[in-house]
Amino acid sequence: MTLGIETMSSDAPKPPFLIEIAIEPKSKADQEKLGGALARLAAEDPSFAASTDRESGQTLLRGTSEEHLEAKVDQLKREGIGANIGAPQVALRETITRRLEHSFTHKEQTGRTGQFASVALVIEPIELARGYEFESTIVGRVLPDKFFPGVKRGLESVLTSGVVAGFPVTGIKVRLTEAKYHDLDSSELAFEIAARACFREALQKAGPVLLEPIMMVEVTTLLDHIGVVLADLNLKRGLIQSQDIDGDPAVIRAFVPLMNMFGYASALREKTMGQAVFSMAFDHYAPLPPRDDPPFRPAIGMRA
Repeated sequence: MTLGIETMSSDAPKPPFLIEIAIEPKSKADQEKLGGALARLAAEDPSFAASTDRESGQTLLRGTSEEHLEAKVDQLKREGIGANIGAPQVALRETITRRLEHSFTHKEQTGRTGQFASVALVIEPIELARGYEFESTIVGRVLPDKFFPGVKRGLESVLTSGVVAGFPVTGIKVRLTEAKYHDLDSSELAFEIAARACFREALQKAGPVLLEPIMMVEVTTLLDHIGVVLADLNLKRGLIQSQDIDGDPAVIRAFVPLMNMFGYASALREKTMGQAVFSMAFDHYAPLPPRDDPPFRPAIGMRA
């Protein structure tokens, strides 16, 4: 038996979730109303999502910008839902940098019954836009069909929380190359456990890195302020792409990490005495430079 390639993407890709905030209902009544309200908002807006963080248990709201999520929070408040709101955080991603082969055997014995499943995987980086792909090269009766759903569930469960800092995993292809089973002790659950453990261990050894969203920022400013604008963008780890200074105002275009763009509207207004405007749009993900302190997730400080 050979399984084809599967991807997590659809024909009409959603806008990437770039910002997330934690939300915590103030009372049991608020909690009961929150779930339904979030489900309705997500159904109305495909660029918005809500989920529960596996590590913290907090409800996370995800959207395309700080203003986008603030609008959703305001809507919840207008509906009478009381909640504490965390500080906005950039929604990072995780990927790997090299190909790796890895195997894992799950084996437990309790009384007369046990659990047994063994899998071997090859993982390799692919283009980030391709997301996640799965392929099986197992042929014949090496592994009965009934165990494949467990393998797939185990792999997909890892995608939501990577090994670096618990962010979603993307840009990776997983190939199932070997599997062993026992007539009595193997089960779908055993293969789910084995696949999950094998995938997580493989990720840790395949050069995992954090990815940050990079925005294309366009600033329109009077020529008198072009120096201060350029200097500020450089401080924000911006990479200048073009400068149109043939006229006044001038237009500067740069790639800038989203995490350095919080509060930019007010900062730009102050530096240019209100004589500049800007726009930005998501462009791509790039590896996060090494830092002394790892990024924390999700938002910890809550505000009423």
